[in-house]
Amino acid sequence: MTDVMSEGFKSRDIGLRAQKKILSRMANKNVAKMFIDDTTASLLDNLFRMAKQFTDNKKESEKLIKNIIKVVIKIGVLYRNEQFSAEEIRLAEKFKNKFHSAAMAVISFHEVEFSYDRAYLHKAMQDSHELLRQVVARHLTEKSLQRIDSVFNFFGNPQFLDAVFRPESPYKELLERLVSDISKAMDEGGM
Repeated sequence: MTDVMSEGFKSRDIGLRAQKKILSRMANKNVAKMFIDDTTASLLDNLFRMAKQFTDNKKESEKLIKNIIKVVIKIGVLYRNEQFSAEEIRLAEKFKNKFHSAAMAVISFHEVEFSYDRAYLHKAMQDSHELLRQVVARHLTEKSLQRIDSVFNFFGNPQFLDAVFRPESPYKELLERLVSDISKAMDEGGM
């Protein structure tokens, strides 16, 4: 009888892959409600509205939000199954801090007129993007990594950022709601 471990077969690995695959395929609003709280759902809804207004493309905007949901669910599955190495955990903390700084900048740029700094926000988004890719590179498929790229490329796009933060922006009301969601998420410990 051959040793199962020497053949590289691990039920846990197969189970983990199955969870990621199933949850990824089921990533719609109903499934998302099981994994995403009301504050995060509101934040995602407002990001969708903002993307839709910017692109004038409902399908593309829905895809961006689905990409966020799929990646968050996959990372959650990996985390719950203790799949991250000590180095990946360290990088995840750096990502969390950098992303938190970017979120704080969004709040500040909204609340203090003429404080918008495109270069700072763009760099914070790029740094967050790179750190997140480093955290999950060993665990996710190329398709999932492309999902991460699409999200950060869209929301970190300088033209998008300029449109959202310029004085008299048509996104002012949506940005107000988004900032409220971000603040609430931070208060609840979600960001």
